[in-house]
Amino acid sequence: MWASGLRGAVGLGVLVSIAAAVSPSSANERIKRGEYLATIMDCGGCHTPGVFLGKPDHTRALAGSEVGFEIPGLGIFYPPNLTPDPETGLGKWSEAEIVKAVRTGERPDGRVLAPAMPYPHYGKLTDKDAFALAAYLKSLEPVRNAVPPIVGPGEKPTAPYLTVVMPQ
Repeated sequence: MWASGLRGAVGLGVLVSIAAAVSPSSANERIKRGEYLATIMDCGGCHTPGVFLGKPDHTRALAGSEVGFEIPGLGIFYPPNLTPDPETGLGKWSEAEIVKAVRTGERPDGRVLAPAMPYPHYGKLTDKDAFALAAYLKSLEPVRNAVPPIVGPGEKPTAPYLTVVMPQ
């Protein structure tokens, strides 16, 4: 009797914990934490249209950049759309796939993110923080904004990009 009562109490505790984890106030706090993290991680510093032109379009925050940056020998990378638009953003990605990309630099399709993204540092996020960031990104209003494709070394870019020129 005692053991089954204990199992019942433990089971009830798990249910209460699960309910608390998905309650509206808890979900809202999780999204607020994710917004805070996206802010201090400066996601908008690369992933907002116009930011590299000195005129960030805050009405399309985190919708990707029309200006890329060149990494010599690797190509030109255009920061992608982080909103949950299903065609041009993260809309088809799960929270777990977003967390994996942020932590390891690997997209769900196996392609690697731009080496300039500091995912080795982001890999140190706690599970709670990493999933809060993913929940925040999934909570954004979807913005349809296709960024230019990655340009490989030696390929001709069709969109503007920034580069580093070494003095001679």
